[in-house]
Amino acid sequence: MVSLKCYVVYLCLCISCLLIQTIEAAAPTYSFHDCENSTTFTANTSYGSNLQSLLSSFSSYDVTKDPFYIPVGREVQNTVFGLIMCRGDIMNTLICQECVRNASSEISRRCREKKRAIIWYDECMLRYSDKPIYLILDETSSKFLPSSSSLKEENDGIELLWAGMINNLAVQAAGLPKKFAVSVQSEGSYSQKLYGLVQCTPDLSASNCTSCFQKAIAATPVAYKGKQCGRVLLPSCFIRYEFFRFFNYTEAPPPLLSPPPPGKNKVSSVIIIAIVASIIAFGLLLGMGYYFLYGRAKKKYNALIEENAAKDMASIESMQFSFKSIEIATSKFSDCNKLGKGGFGEVYKGILINGKEIAVKRLSKRSGQGAEEFKNEVVLVAKLQHRNLVRLLGFCLEGEEKILVYEYVPNKSLDYFLFDPKKRDQLDWSIRCNIIGGIARGVLYLHEDSRLKVIHRDLKASNVLLDKNMNPKISDFGMAKMFGVDQIQGNTARIVGTYGYMAPEYAMEGLYSIKSDVFSFGVLLLEILSGRRNTGFRLIDYAPSLVQYAWQSWNQNKVLELMDPSMNDSCPPNEFLRYIHIGLLCVQEDANKRPTMSAVVLMLKSDSLNLAQPQRPAFFVGRFTENHEIGIEICSVNAITISDFLPR
Repeated sequence: MVSLKCYVVYLCLCISCLLIQTIEAAAPTYSFHDCENSTTFTANTSYGSNLQSLLSSFSSYDVTKDPFYIPVGREVQNTVFGLIMCRGDIMNTLICQECVRNASSEISRRCREKKRAIIWYDECMLRYSDKPIYLILDETSSKFLPSSSSLKEENDGIELLWAGMINNLAVQAAGLPKKFAVSVQSEGSYSQKLYGLVQCTPDLSASNCTSCFQKAIAATPVAYKGKQCGRVLLPSCFIRYEFFRFFNYTEAPPPLLSPPPPGKNKVSSVIIIAIVASIIAFGLLLGMGYYFLYGRAKKKYNALIEENAAKDMASIESMQFSFKSIEIATSKFSDCNKLGKGGFGEVYKGILINGKEIAVKRLSKRSGQGAEEFKNEVVLVAKLQHRNLVRLLGFCLEGEEKILVYEYVPNKSLDYFLFDPKKRDQLDWSIRCNIIGGIARGVLYLHEDSRLKVIHRDLKASNVLLDKNMNPKISDFGMAKMFGVDQIQGNTARIVGTYGYMAPEYAMEGLYSIKSDVFSFGVLLLEILSGRRNTGFRLIDYAPSLVQYAWQSWNQNKVLELMDPSMNDSCPPNEFLRYIHIGLLCVQEDANKRPTMSAVVLMLKSDSLNLAQPQRPAFFVGRFTENHEIGIEICSVNAITISDFLPR
């Protein structure tokens, strides 16, 4: 009886799968073909015969088998090399086979008597050549195909979202056997989602696949980087992104159970089912027990955190200002007192009744930060006391108003001097060394020397203020995260910060740690030494960012070319080389290889330490222009912060 039931279930499943596959196997959608620059062959020759044999074999080829690459012909000069690839998310073999059959037929019609040709469909790609193409990277030509998919509402951050997504997908796909990856991303307050897909031919090495993706990303027109959609097709890879779901990638379903062979004991099937059911039940009970115990522990931990937070808030009540007193100090937030505007809100200069100058940060009502998150930030910053951190004097929390009161720092921010062609002349070598050392000591305090372990997560030139003696003070802790004493790494689904300063593991995977701040410090260090922004970088030598230009200069023994010309008379070359060396150690792609801030401070102080050789920095997205310049497209300008407020 059990055997009969198994047969019936198995038969129903088979019929269902067959019906689904038949329904899904719709006609493939043609995209593009290319054979214009190919040489030709004469009809009725060996090459023509071999080509027909190749295409015929592709039409009937079982796409589930390897290889997907076939050479046809015994004579070397007349051999045809062919390659087919179906899109990685297509699990239905009928769809893939139908696409390959159509491609075989169409390429014969569209590229008659051509020795080399390629044809793309939405679902597959077919390619042949008179030269070997297996294990060989081919990025000689690219084609961008725009789609009708475009942004429904204005969103300046979508280009950054696009760059981060494509960059992440390229890294993922290059390291996978199928050389394929997909992603769905959404940006903050915007409901519209961005869907991305990248794929290389699986024969390529990881490095060749990465190189191909870089070329595809670079071939994307600026106007289409996020705001409009499309695809870039290369012989060895392609990328595609849309504002609608154009792929259906899920994990492959488990194989169907084979029907029991005739003549076997029915009891054995019952025993097997009972054993499997027992294991599943035991696993469920174990999971429920773990969840129950973990939930209780988490509640106790949260209760302890809330109790400590309540004590902390009680201890800083004396720091609270009335909104009226803040209005008087800033002349009702007069425009003439405005110092600047950041991702969190506007900053004003104020003067208290006792004559003390203050800086007032008035958080935007649309910032999304609630009262509790605001209080958490106050508690956090109030506990941080270091000469290289901006000191919090107080706060105001009345109605919808959330205001932080800081000590006034007269010389504005580092980027005000560093990126101004005239003002940066005031930053000679000794002043820059003092600024670099002060920033390093401030970050070290956050990581190791304070009562808390704090990850800043938004270290950049505009968040470093300069006092009257040009001493640096790190500011803006709205994105900071507190770590437990033994905590090494955190994870978040919301990526906040400024592109160009973000560590790759954070920008791509949401992983943050003290090494995330080390990466940001390394970028900032290179900016201070060169007087150039990492973001919006432009240079002839195929360097899409300052970080990669520094790496390129290091490998070509041209590091001194990085030096800001305004320091030529004050900077010893050996010290400059050493500081660049430290910066490259901080921006290494592998977070484990980056030094800690305590090691960085030691390296900056001592010129007798032997420094390790830096390894490859993080991968950045750039674009080619007509005069072969590359500009970083993943970065936002320094004044723009992608902000989010989360309980710490």
